[in-house]
Amino acid sequence: MSEKTEIDINYVAELARIELSETDKEKLSGQLKDILVYFEKLNQVDVTGIEPMAHAHKVQNIWREGDQAGPVFSQSVLNKMAPESRDNQVVVPKVVE
Repeated sequence: MSEKTEIDINYVAELARIELSETDKEKLSGQLKDILVYFEKLNQVDVTGIEPMAHAHKVQNIWREGDQAGPVFSQSVLNKMAPESRDNQVVVPKVVE
């Protein structure tokens, strides 16, 4: 990592919506720089011919015998079943202020 690269810890703290003391800012700034150095090392690894994956182990859906798609309700029926709907979407109570 270039020594010229500086992390704007105040900006990062603002994005995370946390308040940091000067001691915390110094500590976290160093830790973030270490993380970026590690990512730079990872970027140097030759991955030619390696297929991208989302999991270290091959993962597949496991279907039981007889597992098949069943009948599907129409959009109008589902809207009627919902306590409240708008624009073909179910309206739910707000849980986050």
